[in-house]
Amino acid sequence: MRGLKRLTPQQSRKANALIKKTCCNCMGGNCILLDDGDECVCPQLISYSLLCRWFQNAVLPADKLLYAEIYQAEDRRRCAECGAAFASTSNSVKYCPDCRKRITRRQAAERMRKRRARVTQ
Repeated sequence: MRGLKRLTPQQSRKANALIKKTCCNCMGGNCILLDDGDECVCPQLISYSLLCRWFQNAVLPADKLLYAEIYQAEDRRRCAECGAAFASTSNSVKYCPDCRKRITRRQAAERMRKRRARVTQ
């Protein structure tokens, strides 16, 4: 199995929560794809390796930060404001989603303040 990725315990906990919440093939901790009459425990839930291709291709990309963390993707960046790591979809992104809202509002307020100051003079 070439390219088998190992997960840290923290990554495994995040992946297990993601599987239980969003995987359409996991029902009550059992894998529907592997069910041949007998219930089969989801192998991804009991392993520290990335085994399930369905999880890799369909479920894992839903959590961009975990995906970037596991695959060491280069789209993982640091926020210029708070320093938190976040998954980026563009080269021009500077801020994490939490800071982006706040900074955008602050910049818009400053821009309007300057605009109003020019009109009154």
